[in-house]
Amino acid sequence: MNRRVVITGMAGLSALGLDWSTVFQALKVGKSAVKIMPAWTAVEGLRTHLGAPIEDFAVPEHYTRKQIRSMGRVSLLATRATELALEDAGLLDSSEQTDGRMGAAFGSGTGSPPASQVFFNSLHTHQRLRGISSTTYIKMMSNTCVANLGQFFKLKGRLIPTCSACTSGSQALGFAYEAVKFGQQDFMIAGGAEELSVSEAAMFDVLYATSIRNDAPEQTPAPFDRDRDGLVIGEGSASFVLETLESATARGARIYAELLGHGANSDGEHMTAPSVAGMQRVMKLALDDAGLAPQDIGYVNAHGTATEVGDITESEATNRVFGKSIPISSLKGHVGHTMGACGALETWMALHMAREGWFAPTLKLNAVDPRCAPLDYIMGEKRKLDVEHIMCNNFAFGGINTSLVFKITDVTQCI
Repeated sequence: MNRRVVITGMAGLSALGLDWSTVFQALKVGKSAVKIMPAWTAVEGLRTHLGAPIEDFAVPEHYTRKQIRSMGRVSLLATRATELALEDAGLLDSSEQTDGRMGAAFGSGTGSPPASQVFFNSLHTHQRLRGISSTTYIKMMSNTCVANLGQFFKLKGRLIPTCSACTSGSQALGFAYEAVKFGQQDFMIAGGAEELSVSEAAMFDVLYATSIRNDAPEQTPAPFDRDRDGLVIGEGSASFVLETLESATARGARIYAELLGHGANSDGEHMTAPSVAGMQRVMKLALDDAGLAPQDIGYVNAHGTATEVGDITESEATNRVFGKSIPISSLKGHVGHTMGACGALETWMALHMAREGWFAPTLKLNAVDPRCAPLDYIMGEKRKLDVEHIMCNNFAFGGINTSLVFKITDVTQCI
């Protein structure tokens, strides 16, 4: 059984805004959410003090204490984005949501870091259980997002946790797509989330992968730029509702895009060093699954983290698949690297832009690194493009690669 899979609901929460209209305005004027994190300056040895926080998120008043007592911030972001996506799809509190026909695939790079801090400090530093509650572990466990979504929305279908670092969100979309395509579920929630934490900044800092332009946050991160000096951690969440084309048509749902292809693979080479061959292969897998040729793709949303080796490797792999004329940009200059959320959050933004016939430039990209392969880098100004198909790519530690291909179903020019 091969069924066509479409997106009928989607929502995102980012440091640029908590809805598309706000994010649209921020992208339009080239706004960056990166700023100094004052509390991080107290951490001895930490080189980066930069982050991209969501400063205006508040827990909705209709969430009860019982509903959210097992949630850290990462699960709260996931839950709110999913609630908005279900509402957008016209399926919130529906029978489809609760009768077993709907499942969820959702991921984050980690659970909630503050809960982990409480747990390990109490147990290992102070050798006591005081401070550890019955929900501490649930907040910190790697599948906390999808587990909480299952309980909050009373889902009876399959739950697929994707905890694969920077591909968590895109893997969730891919696995949800396959669950619907092959008849395992009629509806799937899919997405990713991450909360900002100094622990994640520290992880990249010890690898010398973070930006240390602490005196110039407006200049960093700068994906593909010759003067880039590393990534900046951000936070956010995005969620999607996937269903069959037949179902969406029958209930008169708005269709944002059709998910045509999903590629997932492993480099099988190194835990942290990216592979041109692995990236190239996963893009071809997605194209093959979609039944498309490289020339059918009108735009590539790059992973583009602003690390030295990562950007060079990704550009070379993309060039080998598409040649030098493919339009490409990264959104991490705007919102930072949102880790487990990035595959979902950046797809949410890319789909909106594609439907509206324009794409934001890679913010802070002023001069392409000559070591990066030749591509049609969107830089400086937004680019008007009328495209039918786009590709979104993400690559993670462990050599985990994902690629997604979408068909844009309702392109309208609005700029």
